[in-house]
Amino acid sequence: MAVRTQKVRTREPNRSQGWLFLQRPDELVGAEHPVRLVVAGLGRLDLSRFLEKAKAVEGHPGRPVTSPRLLLALWVYGIQQGVGTATELARRSREDAAFQWLCGGVEVSHDVLSQFRVEHLEVLQEVFTQLLSVLLHQQLVSLELVAQDGTRVRASASAPSFRREPSLQACREQAALHLKAVLAQQDDPELSQRQQAAREAQARSYQQRVEAAFAALEQQRAKKKTPLEKRRVRASTTDADARVMKMADGGFRPAYNLQFVVAGRPEGGPRTIVAVAVTNQGTDAGSVGPLMQQLEQRTGQLPAHLAADANHATLEDVKGCAHKGIDPLISVPERMQKAQQQGDHSPEIEAWRQRMETQEAQQLYKARASLVENVNAHVKERYDVDRVWVRGLDKVMCVALLVALAHNLSAHAVALAAPVPAETPLEPHLASAPEPHSAQAAQAPGSEPAGLAGAVWPSAP
Repeated sequence: MAVRTQKVRTREPNRSQGWLFLQRPDELVGAEHPVRLVVAGLGRLDLSRFLEKAKAVEGHPGRPVTSPRLLLALWVYGIQQGVGTATELARRSREDAAFQWLCGGVEVSHDVLSQFRVEHLEVLQEVFTQLLSVLLHQQLVSLELVAQDGTRVRASASAPSFRREPSLQACREQAALHLKAVLAQQDDPELSQRQQAAREAQARSYQQRVEAAFAALEQQRAKKKTPLEKRRVRASTTDADARVMKMADGGFRPAYNLQFVVAGRPEGGPRTIVAVAVTNQGTDAGSVGPLMQQLEQRTGQLPAHLAADANHATLEDVKGCAHKGIDPLISVPERMQKAQQQGDHSPEIEAWRQRMETQEAQQLYKARASLVENVNAHVKERYDVDRVWVRGLDKVMCVALLVALAHNLSAHAVALAAPVPAETPLEPHLASAPEPHSAQAAQAPGSEPAGLAGAVWPSAP
């Protein structure tokens, strides 16, 4: 073999040399890229309410506000891609072509993204209702059959953060002493004004979280009957709204219960989330009534059939469905299959038991898993929302609404991106959102679970 005497010419990268290139932002993604469908879908919605409190207006000084349409699009597309944190979303907006195309040269920090996600509960409720209005108006959704189920997601709190009253009392004293020590160091020359302000904010935040834990402790105690049960109650100093729940794997961890109502056809097709709620109760019982009322408020309609598993079965909800003309395809739990002498023998309950024994009802009930459990699987696996990174019922509700928006826009992306037909006026009940619940409202004994408070399910006649 001949020996090479001359060096081969190769093109080696020179990463220390500056270079320029020209590219239109619109060329970053192809014409059929999914991110374009997100922008087209959001373009059908009125997002002006996000700017109601904005102070920077044309002709006056002030820093421009980052476009809420951009921020919402980033979160919607990010959730569809399994991005659940503001930090990761901000990183992708700098490095990922699709997110760069969305930003169009606008720099977005993780602080702005984080604040936007949790500060607009009422507006997100309205936007979700708007999207349902568009889907109903284009006959893309049918409420003939809906299914309801809950899925538990890990809260942003650790198990050791749950404390009983004696431990909480010690935390209260420690928080007060810590804040006093921080305030005593205000004149420390080694600390900048910014550092001192940050230390004081952290000290006050911890004190507020301890007080919120005390309030949660009292709320839970009011539901307990015996002194021993009252003494065993615990509350978290990290997230006072979180509760320890039994998870799907049999373990017990701090969590929230996300409730979805999903519409679709048994034979297949898009699955559309039509109602959503967040509770801190470890049971699904009692959630049917409030969610059916929410669905009626959002759409002006009630479903013909409602499928739900036995965990949702309560006598009040079955009677409420019958009173409203809804066929309750709720699996009959063993404790209710045969009413004893002292059991409920009302016509609505007896009709429900007999109805669930028919072949027609059982055939319709089979669609429950393909509807709502399919969506629950998407939420946890595809959207990576097996845990939430925000704290408090209201903030978790914001995340749930963003997930619902992302899912519906993905399910109907092509139809929403099609040319808009000649519009006809929407019905009045489709033009406004229902009053958002107050997820942090105090719970009196016997009240509705937190997150569903304020909903009134009519009692049976």
